Amino acid sequence: MTSETVSCPANVPADRVVEFDVYAPPGGESDYFAAWATLRGKHRLVWTSANGGHWIATDGELTRTIWKDAETFSNEALAVTPGLGEVMRFIPLQQDAPEHKPFRTAVMKGFGNNHVMAMEPVIRAVTRDLVAQLRPRGGCEFMQEFAEIVPIHVFLSLIGVPTEDRARLRPLGQQLTRPDGTMTVEQLRDAADDYLRPYVEERLASPGSDLFSRILAVPIEGRPWTFEEARRMCRNLLFGGLDTVVSMFGNISLHLARHPADQGLLRERPELMPQAADELMRRYPMVSVTRNVVRDIDLDGVTLKTGDLVYVNSSMHNLDPACFEDPLTVDFERNLSPVRHTTMGAGPHRCVGAGLARLEAIVFLDEWLSAIPAFRVREGTSPTYRAGNVGALTDLQLAWD
Repeated sequence: MTSETVSCPANVPADRVVEFDVYAPPGGESDYFAAWATLRGKHRLVWTSANGGHWIATDGELTRTIWKDAETFSNEALAVTPGLGEVMRFIPLQQDAPEHKPFRTAVMKGFGNNHVMAMEPVIRAVTRDLVAQLRPRGGCEFMQEFAEIVPIHVFLSLIGVPTEDRARLRPLGQQLTRPDGTMTVEQLRDAADDYLRPYVEERLASPGSDLFSRILAVPIEGRPWTFEEARRMCRNLLFGGLDTVVSMFGNISLHLARHPADQGLLRERPELMPQAADELMRRYPMVSVTRNVVRDIDLDGVTLKTGDLVYVNSSMHNLDPACFEDPLTVDFERNLSPVRHTTMGAGPHRCVGAGLARLEAIVFLDEWLSAIPAFRVREGTSPTYRAGNVGALTDLQLAWD
């Protein structure tokens, strides 16, 4: 992606300016988390001219505060990618109060815990089948051969569309979160909408038992959804379901491959797997969001002006020693509630699919460690990351005997 740079605005002091492109942070390909850690320092807010110019929160407490404060920091902008927010117009993700609440309520009802738990047999079956195929091979490129298959299969099953469409849809999720310049934001939206249109029309006219149907069956303040509202909601959930869990699986696997003692502990004490899923999600967060300032506000000795963009990265909170004790250490008995960290966001826009993602992580740990012997990063290879609004491993070679 070509990063558009701009001159420094008058409200940005010279000592706040950093050279940092959130889509290509220095050193990010080899260590995404170390690249972000370079921003920690004396200032809690810094400014970069990359991607049209925006602020970046570098402090854990401030990151969490901005993420939760929807009254001062709107979600309307969506991303620092120029034009993306104006084109996508996601429901409910880009909405603010009071418009946001009825749509968010409908989506949350669709993701009710009973519906999420009903997906466990599907998650377990597809995970087990793929693990059985990989086991005799003695290794795999984990991202393409596992991580990009299971979560997307599960999500497509949840929304009731053909699972064989995974290959068509997966690149769209990558373009949204880690754009490479090969598609305009309009082309990306239109590709998603062209795919979704027949399903949206069908769910509105003749709802079934799938996720989209359940959500669209909930009235919005006593009235039915319009087609445009339904399309924007389905667009939002489609993009949300194509990338985040893929990234999460990669980090969980890389950690276990590098820490055989943790593999052994979970094999010996499988009852720790739910806690391990929570802790690994805390330790390896890769989601970032953009907020636009709705009124002038003074923070950390600088003035943020109305319309300024602030980029907040979940690792800046989760890995801040002031927010978590010994945050770089993975402790399966840390016993923190998942809402305590920011991997799935915070506040009124916390990820609606957080419960499903957690269930997928637990089932993955159970099925993978039950069938795959002690595994490691393949000798002579190095995992590769790509940064973005959802960072992800792009190459992870695993081996086992």
